[in-house]
Amino acid sequence: MAKLKITLVHSPIASLPKHVRTVESMGLRKLNSSVVLEDTPSVRGMIFQVKHLVSVDEIGPDAAVADGGAK
Repeated sequence: MAKLKITLVHSPIASLPKHVRTVESMGLRKLNSSVVLEDTPSVRGMIFQVKHLVSVDEIGPDAAVADGGAK
């Protein structure tokens, strides 16, 4: 299954509380922090809700092997 690299590019400080909780639930804590999540409908829904705060890159299923398995 494909994976998505999600990066927080804008601060959620002035955002709705619902958007702040969504960003935190994805594992994004600081500006420019990134997480790699599975491409599922629930993750896509969270991304759609905060698309103005994040940047999304699709990575292949073997990307963890290519960069040494580091997260």
